[in-house]
Amino acid sequence: MRKTLKFVRTSDAVPVPRYALEGDAGFDLYVSERLVVPPRGRAAVSTGYKIEIPEGCVAIIYEKSGLSFKHGIITFGNVIDSGYRGETHVGVFNLSDEPYTFEPGHKIAQMIIHSYEEVRFKEVKDGELSATERGARGFGSTGK
Repeated sequence: MRKTLKFVRTSDAVPVPRYALEGDAGFDLYVSERLVVPPRGRAAVSTGYKIEIPEGCVAIIYEKSGLSFKHGIITFGNVIDSGYRGETHVGVFNLSDEPYTFEPGHKIAQMIIHSYEEVRFKEVKDGELSATERGARGFGSTGK
């Protein structure tokens, strides 16, 4: 069942959200105003959208592969809950040694809407979690 994402554009510099190709999981987010991110710097980039994420869903913002690979621009802290109604911003970090300039209308990231299941919380005593083959082995435990 297809859900509806309501949106308000707060800037004429950004187009109506859409999927670039049929079958794409993510749709593009755009920059609403000029912004320079310094080398090794971070910024909250305005997208020019307010959105209403359907109940039972969450929006996750991911990098554009070209920006991350070619220019070292990655995203961070980009989980948007369904109750939020303010303007959507994309947290970015510039990993490169050069400043990066975003211009209005440039693509900044992509958003994927995920369904989720709410859970109940139950505190138990140590040793009451079910046993697994992996157990408590952490980082790198499955090899290269």
